Amino acid sequence: MIYLFLADGFEEIEALSPLDVLKRCGATVCTVGVTGKTVKGSHGVEVICDKTASELDEKDDFDMIILPGGMPGALNLDKDETVDKFIALAREKDKFICAICAAPFVLGKRGILKGKRATCYPGFEDQLLGATLENAGVVRDGKIITGRAMGSALDFAFELAKALFGKETAEKVRKGILY
Repeated sequence: MIYLFLADGFEEIEALSPLDVLKRCGATVCTVGVTGKTVKGSHGVEVICDKTASELDEKDDFDMIILPGGMPGALNLDKDETVDKFIALAREKDKFICAICAAPFVLGKRGILKGKRATCYPGFEDQLLGATLENAGVVRDGKIITGRAMGSALDFAFELAKALFGKETAEKVRKGILY
């Protein structure tokens, strides 16, 4: 199970690219509405989520959490208690924690990026506390995967796929969409 957290103001491509690619790999992805069952992206696209944050069970097993960027989406993720709980659970259980664009600041603020390599949308670097910043579209450091921006959303999605399903499966899907 993969939890993709969505809050009003999320960047659509940063959320839907990983959702699509991971499903093509065979993943079970649960979209989680932090601000309600229907969440509106930063460009007006509405997504009806599989669950709301209040419906999640901390006892459920999961392999990865994903935080897309966008504004004010990343701010809404940052202030949500359920997102906070699942970040802590992911750390405790050694699961993948993934964030793109502005959302890596949510991890930085919680000290998760200390001693880790990471990237983010320009202007958020000072909020990635303790991270070694890289000027790259996607950075993976152990179980932490960060992406820079919407323009690297597909590369981010394929890195997530590679992390969970291996290089061969990720490459097969990549070739299948002619990317």
